[in-house]
This record gives sequence, structure tokens and C-alpha cells, in this order.
Amino acid sequence: MSLHTSSSIVSRYLNSCKLHEVLPNTAVLSQLYEASIQEEVQKRSTLVVPLDELKDDDMLPLVDMLLKIHLFNVDAVDILSTSKSVVNQESVVSLMRAVNSTLRIVDLQDTLYRKDILWDLFQVGLNCQMLKLRSTEIQKLNMVGSFLQLHTLNLDFCSSLTSLDKDCFTCMPKLMRLSMCGTRIVDLWTTREALSRLPSLTELRFQNCICCKDTGPCLASSNGAGSPAYVGKLLMNEDSLRNSVDKVSNHFGGILSSYPPSVATTGKEDLQLEVSFSDLHVQGRDDCPENVNLKLRDTSIVSKMYLSCHPSPICYEKHYREYMIASLPHLQVLDNFPVRKLDRETANTVFSQYYEYLPYKRRQKENVASVLHMREAGRGNAYHRKSSRIKEAVSCRRSPHFYSRSLCAAKLGSSATPSLHKMSNICSDVKEGSEILRPRQFEYHPTNPSLMAFGTLDGEVVVVNHDAGNIFSYTPLFGVTNSILGLCWLNKNPSKLLAGSDSGSLRLYDINDTLQKAESGCSSSSPVVFDKFDQLTSLHVNSTDDQFLTSGYSKKVAIYDTCSGKRLHLFTDMHQEPINVAKFAHHSPDLLVTSSFDRDVKLWDLRQTPNQPCYTASSSRGNVMVCFSPDDLYLLVSAVDNEVKQLLSVDGRQQTDFGIASTGSAHNYTRSYYMNGRDYVISGSSDESIVRICCAQTGRRLRDYYLEDHVLESPILVQSLRSDPFRHFHMAVLASYVRPSSRRDIIKVNLLESGQYGDEDSKREDFSSSYGHEG
Repeated sequence: MSLHTSSSIVSRYLNSCKLHEVLPNTAVLSQLYEASIQEEVQKRSTLVVPLDELKDDDMLPLVDMLLKIHLFNVDAVDILSTSKSVVNQESVVSLMRAVNSTLRIVDLQDTLYRKDILWDLFQVGLNCQMLKLRSTEIQKLNMVGSFLQLHTLNLDFCSSLTSLDKDCFTCMPKLMRLSMCGTRIVDLWTTREALSRLPSLTELRFQNCICCKDTGPCLASSNGAGSPAYVGKLLMNEDSLRNSVDKVSNHFGGILSSYPPSVATTGKEDLQLEVSFSDLHVQGRDDCPENVNLKLRDTSIVSKMYLSCHPSPICYEKHYREYMIASLPHLQVLDNFPVRKLDRETANTVFSQYYEYLPYKRRQKENVASVLHMREAGRGNAYHRKSSRIKEAVSCRRSPHFYSRSLCAAKLGSSATPSLHKMSNICSDVKEGSEILRPRQFEYHPTNPSLMAFGTLDGEVVVVNHDAGNIFSYTPLFGVTNSILGLCWLNKNPSKLLAGSDSGSLRLYDINDTLQKAESGCSSSSPVVFDKFDQLTSLHVNSTDDQFLTSGYSKKVAIYDTCSGKRLHLFTDMHQEPINVAKFAHHSPDLLVTSSFDRDVKLWDLRQTPNQPCYTASSSRGNVMVCFSPDDLYLLVSAVDNEVKQLLSVDGRQQTDFGIASTGSAHNYTRSYYMNGRDYVISGSSDESIVRICCAQTGRRLRDYYLEDHVLESPILVQSLRSDPFRHFHMAVLASYVRPSSRRDIIKVNLLESGQYGDEDSKREDFSSSYGHEG
């Protein structure tokens, strides 16, 4: 910018101030003259707009001047805010729009912009090259506007950011550097889906090296070996080290997930971090002047380690680093560490060992239309060679489920976020006043795909048509306020339903006889009544419907005659601790399995006097539940805090350990069920918002789904769950909400369809917080 040009732009700014009757801002004038000096020295000029030094009165003349910025020799405009700005937020957006093509850097860190402002920004887009939105209150990132020139995006410390829309980066073809340290992003799968839309992404951060401010490789990594575990000495100054020691201790567990398996598998409890200030010595470098040695108690594994800061929860996920490297083939730097050839080879090996990319062992995504075409054509693949077609056709004849599974794989591969539908609105008109039903237990109907029964905290039993969205029958079953903890449909006569409450009351009734009469509010017949079973938590009918069993918060199991209501047997001391869940086999009416908080699972045969079990298998923690696979070949055992294993039912040998990480909570009650027959296992825990899906045979993780209510901005805790027996990759979750703490609901989950929540029921209700037991 020449002096003449400088004078022209200053004159325009002064004239604009005069027109709007505003005194010129000295900071703006200073930046205009500084730009002119840059032009004289560097032959390029950048105008910096310091938002921190502006007031609302300064905005109109500044916008007016910048609307004509293309008339002056200004190469770039940077809009910076290094502290909380007091300028009107709409004016800031107008300022950015005025600059247009010359906009280079937009730094809006540490300013809480309103949701409508961010929405407008994300929907329209910006023409800048670098965008920093640090500490902005964003819950779900959905940047669908035009960001064609953007190469660097910084979202550090956006503490409300929990998820990424799968298409949120499709408008950023040039984005190379992305930083999201200190966010709440946790889901590997939805994150991968979103990041895969960035063809130019080479540098990514969810946690940063303590000495690094940008996304590039840490300078320390250039001095030593290629693995983060052997980088050498950490570069940092003594003051920052003293201030970070406590933070390091808190985050150390998350750091381990970034290292090779030999390091990552070393538990937090086995490692102690010692920072020796005597090891500090100056290296004579201006950028990172000092080093410090980090010592671990287990020095045979690691002697010196990279020290990370501000990890997002995703960094704590097992094999996080390997998963991201294997999923993003163009990535060159992850969390300030370069991705080398050996890292990528290791990551691919780990990924194939612990994760399933697509269901049913598919190696590449299939197009739904292509699958349908193959089905109509009656062959495996119309584009393969003849020999391949013959082989595929034989495979199709061998498996009657080939096409349905192919369709599921194609649909699941394109769905990053599942479709969720709440059932609270179905039941909103049943009770008087503002009271609503509070579900406590539920079961799908065994033969009618549209029906589901659930029991409530108030002792009611409700049958709903969850497809049509209406109530089939409603019964205030016990007449007193007791939670329904046990529900089971009969197999041979599926119109009949067993229900049991925590008070020990047991009833059998026919749903066809309990349809409410609008004029009387009474059912046409009374249900069968059984002797009480105190402290009941579970009941289950055998395959022939002639007997059912009960268990509970005691060491007893009772067997009842279904028709007469008579209690046939009462077995005591089958375990050393309470028997939370007992189940009959699906095909043998005499085989049953019990699971107890004494950590044992036992198989029993009623044809023998059950003094001794057929066998005993043990878990390392108390067992919450157990169930047979649909063909009775396996037992699925769920113990406290994510210990999930599959056993051979014939002898109790372990077949699969699903390796789900524990949280350390003794109250994190885990429940698991089979899905798609016995192909997959779904698992959820009462202190977590995650539904995990694993291959039943290999134990490999297919996907995790994090449940959160984006209207209430509240995590959803998984109290129980069931797979839909009629629809592959469909399930329902019994959910409770962190905020408000009184709310719970049944949520239908369609994993094959992308979507969000249905209509939100904003009513509030109270319920007992004791929901740790039953199946």
C-alpha cells in the first residue's frame, strides 16, 4: 500500500466516521498506518481489525470503510479477538461479510456468541482461510455454508461441543488443519464419518502436546524415535510445568490411549508419574527453551513420555490413536505427533483385530440400489466375472439371509447417527391431570412386531402399538404403588403376559381381556394371582409355558405352575449373594441359568435335584444379568461396569470377551442382549450414555452410539435395552435423563436410518432413583 493509497483509505475511514458522527478509533487508525508500513517493507499489506479495542459506535464507520476495501491495495484483512469482546455480535457478522474476499483470519475466541449468530454464520459460511472459535458454546457442529477457502479451523475449548454432523465438513475442500482439544466429542464412529469428508485434512488434534500451540508436529518429536512413547525429553518451561503437574496427573490415563499397545495396555493404576525439576536444563532454543525428564515407575515399558493437555473424551477411548490413523489414510499429524509408516501399519493391524468396519464382515460399502439389483437379477454381482457370479450364487443359495444382510450392511454403512423415536407422547393421555407414565421395564411381543409391553414405577402394565403410536391396553395391575421389575410374554399363548413387582406380587393376565372399556374403566376379567416372591427383580417362563421362575434380591429361586398358580419349588442358597436375574433356556423347558452378585453364573437342570449346578462360571465383578442366545448355544453374561463375556452353554467355557473398558464405578450396572438373532451383541450401562454393538463371534466392535437429548441438552443414561426381534439393527432403550433427573422414557433406535429425536415431551415427573437391579 503506497502512502497515497494509505492516505486514501485513512481518508475514507475519517469521512465515514464524520458521516456517522463517531470519533475515529485510534486502534483502527494505528492498524491502517501499520499496514502501509508493511507495504513499504514487504510489498504486501495486512489490515488487522482488533475487536477487543472496538465499541459498538465504532462498527458502522468501520463496516462502511471495509465495504470498499477492494478499492485499496490491501492484500488481507484479519479480524481478531484475544479477549472477551463487548461489540454487538450482529455487527461483527456484518464486519466479516463486508470484508468478503480479502478476509484471511477470523479469531473469535473466548467470546460466547449466541446460537442464532452461530447458526447464521454456519449456514451462510465465510470466505476466510483461518477460523478460530475457541471457547464458543457450540453443541453440535453443522457448518453447511460455504467455507471454500478455509484451511485451518480451531474449535479448542468449545466445552459444549459433543458431536459432529456427518456432513458438517463437506463445504471445506481445502481444510488441512483441525483442532478440537478440550471439547466433549467422544464417539469414534460419528467423528470418523464427519472427518472422512475432508479430502485435504493432514493435521488433527483432540489433545495437544503441552508445548505446542498449533496442530503441526511437536518439535520434540523431530529429535528422537518415531513413536510418541519414545519422543525423548519434553520441551516446556519451569513455570508452566509447576502449574501443570496436577493437570498432568488427572489426564494421564487419557494419554495412554495415544501410545502403542505395549504402553496403552498398561493401566493407570500401574503407572506413577514423577516430574523431576532437577532435570531441567536450558537448551538454548527460543521457541522451547527448556526440557524436563518424565519418569515412570514401570521404566521397562517407557522411560520418557510425551505429555498431553486438554484431551477430549474421545482420547480416552481404547485404541483411539490407531482407530483414527486407520480411518484417515491422508492424516500426517495426530495430536502433534507425526504419523509414520510404522504407525499406520500398526494402526491397520489393531483396527482389523478390534473393530468391524461394516457388519457381516463386509470390507467395502455397498450401494443399496446395487444390492436390490442383484436380488432382482438373482445373482451375487452383475459386474463380476462368470466364475465370481457362480460362486456368489452358490453363497446366496446357502444363506437365505444373504440379501437382507447385504441391505443392512449398506444402510448401516451410510448411517452415522441413528434415528431415535421417543414413546412418551404415546402415553400422554392415559393418566389424569399432568401425570404421565414412568416406564421401568419393557419387553417386545414375541409374535406381533407392533406390540410392546412395559411396566411402570407406579405398578401399571401398559401394552402399546409402537408402530401406530397408540395404546393397546392399560392396566393399573396391582392397585398399589410398586415398581414393575419383571415382565415376560408366554410363548405358546402370546396374548398372555406375566408381571411381577418389587413387592413380590405376581400376576398373569390376557391382554385381550384387559382392554379398557371407555365407559367403565374396568377390564372384563381378573388376572391370575400367585403367591408372593419377596424382593423380586426378575421372572421368566420356560419354553412350554407350564412353569416360570422368579429371582430377586435374595439367594432364592422359586418355580411356579403357570396354570394353577401354585408354587412348585423354592430353592434356597443357590448363590452366596442375591440372584439378580435367572433365565430358562429357549428350547429346553428344564434348563435354567442364574447370575448373582457373588460373581458366579450357574447352569441348572430341573430334571436333577438342583443341589449342585451343572457347572459354575465366574466373573471378576458381580453379575447383573445373563441370557441364552436364541439357539441356546451360548450364554451372554454381563457383570458390573462393562464386563461382558460370551460362554459356551454346554460347559461354561469362555468363547468371547468383548473387552469393554470399565469406568471404575461399582454402580455402573451393565446389561447386554443379542441382536439380529445371535449375530451381534448390544450392551449398555446405567451410568453411561453409550450403546455398544459388537460382533458376537469375534468380539470386534462394530459401532458405539452416544445418546443425548439435544433439546434438553442432557445425556441419556442407559438403564436397560432390548433388540427388536423382528427388525435387524433396531432396538429400544429404557433411558433416564441427567437433566431433569426425574425424566425417563423408552426410546426406539433405528440404526439403519439417520435422524434425530422425535417430538420432545417437556413434562417433568418424579421417580425413585433406585434403579440398579433387575434385567
